Amino acid sequence: MDLNFGKCCGSKKKESWRSVMLLAYQSLGVVYGDLSISPLYVFKSTFAEDIRHSETNEEIFGVLSFVFWTLTLVPLLKYVFIVLRADDNGEGGTFALYSLICRHVKVSLLPNRQVADEALSTYKLEHPPEKNHDSCVKRYLEKHKWLHTALLLLVLLGTCMVIGDGLLTPAISVFSAVSGLEMNMSKEHHQYAVIPITCFILVCLFALQHFGTHRVGFVFAPIVLTWLLCISGIGLYNIIQWNPHVYKALSPKYMFMFLRKTRVSGWMSLGGILLCITGAEAMFADLGHFNYAAIQIAFTFLVYPALILAYMGQAAYLSQHHNSAHAIGFYISVPKCVHWPVLMIAILASVVGSQAIISGTFSIINQSQSLGCFPRVKVIHTSDKIHGQIYIPEINWMLMVLCIAVTIGFRDVKHLGNASGLAVMAVMLVTTCLMSLVIVLCWHKPPILALLFLLFFGSIELLYFSASLTKFREGAWLPILLSLFFMIIMFVWHYATIKKYEFDLQNKVSLEWLLALGPSLGISRVPGIGLVFTDLTSGIPANFSRFVTNLPAFHRVLVFVCVKSVPVPFVPAAERYLVGRVGPVDHRSYRCIVRYGYRDVHQDVDSFETELVSKLGDFIRYDWHRRTTTREEEEEDTVRSNESSSESRLAVIGTVAYEIEENLQPESVSIGFTTVESMEDVIEMAAPPTTTTVKRVRFAVEEEEDEEAEAELRSELMDLVAAQEAGTAFILGHSHVKAKQGSSVMKRLAVNFGYNFLRRNCRGPDVALKVPPVSLLEVGMVYVI
Repeated sequence: MDLNFGKCCGSKKKESWRSVMLLAYQSLGVVYGDLSISPLYVFKSTFAEDIRHSETNEEIFGVLSFVFWTLTLVPLLKYVFIVLRADDNGEGGTFALYSLICRHVKVSLLPNRQVADEALSTYKLEHPPEKNHDSCVKRYLEKHKWLHTALLLLVLLGTCMVIGDGLLTPAISVFSAVSGLEMNMSKEHHQYAVIPITCFILVCLFALQHFGTHRVGFVFAPIVLTWLLCISGIGLYNIIQWNPHVYKALSPKYMFMFLRKTRVSGWMSLGGILLCITGAEAMFADLGHFNYAAIQIAFTFLVYPALILAYMGQAAYLSQHHNSAHAIGFYISVPKCVHWPVLMIAILASVVGSQAIISGTFSIINQSQSLGCFPRVKVIHTSDKIHGQIYIPEINWMLMVLCIAVTIGFRDVKHLGNASGLAVMAVMLVTTCLMSLVIVLCWHKPPILALLFLLFFGSIELLYFSASLTKFREGAWLPILLSLFFMIIMFVWHYATIKKYEFDLQNKVSLEWLLALGPSLGISRVPGIGLVFTDLTSGIPANFSRFVTNLPAFHRVLVFVCVKSVPVPFVPAAERYLVGRVGPVDHRSYRCIVRYGYRDVHQDVDSFETELVSKLGDFIRYDWHRRTTTREEEEEDTVRSNESSSESRLAVIGTVAYEIEENLQPESVSIGFTTVESMEDVIEMAAPPTTTTVKRVRFAVEEEEDEEAEAELRSELMDLVAAQEAGTAFILGHSHVKAKQGSSVMKRLAVNFGYNFLRRNCRGPDVALKVPPVSLLEVGMVYVI
């Protein structure tokens, strides 16, 4: 689920205890819904086939010991005390770790990267490296390009497993909750009732997604809190009533006794035990919606004790009941007098847990799409007030169909648990690998600490992962098949996107070609603003030259727009637009680079067009002021300013003033006036091929300036206003991609069939940008990659 209860959630400022406790309470419904319902199916899945509950109780006590230490070591020690500290500007999750690594080490495969992106306030390095600190791990990663691809594949694997978890968690959660009906009906009626009721609840759950979580989110925390109090109360009752000495089973010796007795079958049963940590990854993934203290307090002082009491209570009851008429499960330990209330609360809690993972799936697909790793899909923002709440129709209905198909196909907790367990453990293994890199590369700790972290937690997770793999034919094949399917889609899309960018880079047109266009060549300028969308951050894209060749005219005001993603979660609105000139002033051509983070909300076309024109106006005022105050310098270097600097000088219109120079030392540059009409802050960037000078400049406009310069300013602004009134045209490339002659069979299949199939059947760039059809001009382009 993607909630953001106030911007204070990601803030580093100290908050009052009242605020922290409120966030901790709210986190129950968002973060812990999935984790809290695991007692419904852990014991049932563990004792489904591999081991049997004997009179000696060694099996049940051994499973309890495994559950206790797994919950203690993985969610509590690994996530709460270590992984949650690796936040990316308050954000967590797989992409947050990848973003952190990419900012500290040059391993990113994102196209159109700029040194200027490092000037973003959210790009800051919380643990800047020392001057003499150069990790051998960092050098090795940067040197070997294949490791960049391997790292991306690792991140994509984690992403695909999260998507698979988004399919399996609703199925196993709702099915396990509804299976409580078996206590009140015969087996013949039970098998015909549970599946239809489960499917009906799942259909309702997915059908309500388009309303957004915020409409019912206020009831999530009370439901989960009631559920936690319920299972802990029942657990405490069972401990007192049936076996007060069950706490002795928490000793690690019972794990060894369990494995010594059950041997291979005990190892295989670990695939059911690992389900006790299903949903633990959500603590890190949803970090940005709350804060470290809130999630830590909620888990340590409420969720963790409640779960331990629930498992101890089940074990205490089972230790005194060996010949139950019903299979081992959660509901047989529930007193009959509260069976129906507990059943209803369990169903509600399972819906809450399912809602959280479905919303998380939407969020991670949106992040993948932002980083060019997923085909374009329609993203609907369901809340204007709460940032990040999104709904993706295509993914929602696909998940619903697959979820119902899995429920009907598997029909039992054992197969669903085997599938879900492998997906959960794969995500945790990916997090462990990425976290070990963060310890060395971002925190600058000795490599031995990262190795110890990797070996300790990696060995635990590999033990469970290997046990899950033994269930390949009994359900574990499903997440592997799903992840393989989605990985192929994501990698093919990302590969073709990178190759298209390289093709554009090699075939871009020079600035001199643009400046030579004029009436002498039969080229005319028509009223209006032409927005030419391209992935290039410099140069003239080939699709524009093709446009002019076929239609010898272009707009009076021409803007080359590059909408790009940067490896940060959010880009402040004041730093989003990077604006510069293309050619001399009288050519009325500009470049605008619009930067978004991987969790940013993209603007709709109307607000984007209005804000873009506003930023162009601010830039024109700034550029006029810069030229008038530095006229002597400009006259000394007229040729350079007319050619290269007009293409390389960019400015960010902003509201927060701070200065960054090439030497990375703070330096204030302020130009003040006694009489002011308007004031803006900008970052001025002169960008040579290898270095970038970034300077934050505060400027103002005087009431009285040079009349000639003021006339030029008014003329340019009037041209901009007149062009806006005449209308805006969006010029986009309509691409067809094919592999080069002589390419391998795999490449031809991936590009000619795979990528082009995805491109034709997914949202186009015009739909993603919500461009009105009447304002759209598409230019056909063939990419040979």
